[in-house]
Amino acid sequence: MAGILFDELIFGPVRSRRLGISLGINLLPVHNKFCNFNCVYCECGWTDNSTTKIELPKRTDFKRLLSEKLQSLQNTPNQPDAITFAGNGEPTTHPEFAGIIDDAIEARDVYAPKAVISVLSNASMLHKKQVRDALLKIDKNIQKLDAGTEIMFQRINQPLGNLTLEKIVENLLLIKENLTIQTLFLRGENNGERIDNTSPEEISAWLKLIDKIRPAEVMLYSIERETPAAGVEKVTRRELELIARQVQELGVKAVVFD
Repeated sequence: MAGILFDELIFGPVRSRRLGISLGINLLPVHNKFCNFNCVYCECGWTDNSTTKIELPKRTDFKRLLSEKLQSLQNTPNQPDAITFAGNGEPTTHPEFAGIIDDAIEARDVYAPKAVISVLSNASMLHKKQVRDALLKIDKNIQKLDAGTEIMFQRINQPLGNLTLEKIVENLLLIKENLTIQTLFLRGENNGERIDNTSPEEISAWLKLIDKIRPAEVMLYSIERETPAAGVEKVTRRELELIARQVQELGVKAVVFD
């Protein structure tokens, strides 16, 4: 599967199972995915950062386009509940991420004051103070944690470079407030290797990390769209609810989406 790319810098609004009517912000190129993860379930397809010279959109482009879009949506059925940084890869890799967050807050306050600003991220850039400071300003800082063990992290997220689960957890521990963890549960096979973050061993290891990190909330969900890895499959809502119950036993809020 080639993947479905967002072909605009500002896209939607779309109906999100987690965020309601969501206006998307794509900080990355519109013609190819750019990410430091290569997740087996990513709707944008496989990561290949080497095929094309990457030219990232400019901060000034986002500021103008977002203001125009929000103004056009005022007092319509599509006025957004959320302004969501997502798109064709990892948004926090954009060098002007912090400034763009400031611009988004300014535009939101003028044109859509009830909309929450959300960022969907993989926690790989939280070691940068300017990224953490920007995330503290928004309403929903949603960070990915898809595995409890290094081997499953590598199989599911397939990070590029030297990223490890230990480093991701270290980064998450730097966020002392305003942190939501999102975890996608799945099982199957890819490249001849078994993938399953729902086994008792994996759930136990993942719960220990959740207890260590102590986020404000955990979002649990599974596959919704076609995946680049053909051999992975969705888990049931009942399974997600059983996992959520174990999170709640830790004293951490858990919400299931399907």
